[in-house]
Amino acid sequence: MAREWTDLFVLPDGAAPAPGHDGGDGDEGGRRRGRIFRRLRENLSKTRQALGAEIQATLFQTMDEETWERLEEALIMADVGAATTAKVVAQLEQEAEAGDVEGGEALSARLTELLAGIARTEQPVRIDLSPEPTVIIAVGVNGTGKTTTIGKLAWHLQRELGQTVLLGAADTFRAAATEQLEGWAQRAGCAMVSGRQGQDPGSVAFEAVRRGREEGVDVVVVDTAGRLHNQDQLMDELAKVRRVIAKQLPEAPHETLLTVDATTGQNGLRQAMLFSRAVPVDGIVMTKLDGTAKGGIALAIAGELGIPVKLIGVGEALEDLRPFDADDFARALITP
Repeated sequence: MAREWTDLFVLPDGAAPAPGHDGGDGDEGGRRRGRIFRRLRENLSKTRQALGAEIQATLFQTMDEETWERLEEALIMADVGAATTAKVVAQLEQEAEAGDVEGGEALSARLTELLAGIARTEQPVRIDLSPEPTVIIAVGVNGTGKTTTIGKLAWHLQRELGQTVLLGAADTFRAAATEQLEGWAQRAGCAMVSGRQGQDPGSVAFEAVRRGREEGVDVVVVDTAGRLHNQDQLMDELAKVRRVIAKQLPEAPHETLLTVDATTGQNGLRQAMLFSRAVPVDGIVMTKLDGTAKGGIALAIAGELGIPVKLIGVGEALEDLRPFDADDFARALITP
């Protein structure tokens, strides 16, 4: 699973990360990854406190039926999901009864491994940037942090990977969305294509891809509208935007990322289900993990829908948008 930006994105042949931004493999790279993990632990503290304390109290005591029930309750309360929880607890109980895992510390370590395994899906995790341009479409409901995520992603694509980026403001129903994205475009130092309020979103997406092709831009990221109160129209709109993009560039969009607000818990799972029925969703961006005790929803989506989590947002800072790493995420949830 991805840890550095170069682990998540496949760069075109001949391309190289921006100097000094590839994380490195030496001591500095190790220190950087250590800082990232510590920040991840800090920002997942609410979920860990709700989950980890119960798990430690449970697994270091006697092993009986009540132990497994308490563990199951703790995981469900953290929004890991009933189906995923049942699978994990059954596996852990079976191994404990067989004597394969003994003692609280070993059980905690094995639980961490099982949760990390849930987050690994059969879908490709990496995002290929070799198409010219690579078209990424961002979807999700209002309030999930989608537009902010796009801005941060653009910043990292340029600063970490040396890619040129063009943003397409195809959320033409909400004036604030275009203004917000424009602010991020300025901050990231990239160009943007926008339309007037109420304009057909497909026409904005079409123009963004056209400009991206003509100007030799590496990556075009298209924002889309998100409205729960009219889901049928929203999903039809998304499908239309995808068709319009494909007319401009046959295999595009190359990546569809769905932004999910972790604080919504199981509602986030339902959102992911609805969106994935309407359009092919290649990956999840899980935001606001620092403000919730429901961080397990990332595992529920991966485990129940088979959609990989590719990026996580654990704070307001630019560096708080990070490539998702299953092992680090599970350790940050469980390790006291």
